[in-house]
Amino acid sequence: MLEQTTTVPTPWWARLLTWLGLPLAGAALLFLAVRVVWWLPLPGPLSLIRELPGTAATIAAAAAGALLGLVLAGLADRESLTVRITRADVMLTRPGSTVAVPRPDIAVAFPDRDRLVLLGRTGRELAREPSHLSARRLRAAFTGNGIAWADQDPYLASYRRWVPGLPELPETAHALLAARQKAIESGDENDQRDLRGELARLGYVIRDDRKRQHWRRADG
Repeated sequence: MLEQTTTVPTPWWARLLTWLGLPLAGAALLFLAVRVVWWLPLPGPLSLIRELPGTAATIAAAAAGALLGLVLAGLADRESLTVRITRADVMLTRPGSTVAVPRPDIAVAFPDRDRLVLLGRTGRELAREPSHLSARRLRAAFTGNGIAWADQDPYLASYRRWVPGLPELPETAHALLAARQKAIESGDENDQRDLRGELARLGYVIRDDRKRQHWRRADG
């Protein structure tokens, strides 16, 4: 009999290390940087750094480093995924975000580098979320609940690289892919995600390789 709920969370100790380790590392790095400055030959205006009160400069640098570390910790923690499998849904939860996919709609789950992907029975992409969870734990959770698991994208050989003007794609798809390419180059992740969704509604699945886009048609 299937369990009522199976949960695969990001380990609490990993999140704790993120929130403690990054601020401490940032403080230590800037603290050392300020100390090293006193021993380096600095040109022109940069030599004025040595005229700052040593203790005040060191404390300010350590505080700035800790603050920068907290910002980085917040960004990293946004990718702390929890996977919850119930009899009705598979829920992918990150701080501030939850994606729920009806369980009967899922054909296969697989890891794609630092993403967890759920595909539907026609090959359409149902979810793609950042994930640093153990593939072994995820495999056990999905297969233990009767959901197929693959070690890589089962449609990997079907993707083609996007280049402007391909006759196989309609103008609407080209326009969305061109806009998404600009979002990739500018680092706008929200726009990338929204445009991926628009392309999915047209029946196209997108896979990124570095800053290049690859596409395939969903089988259905």
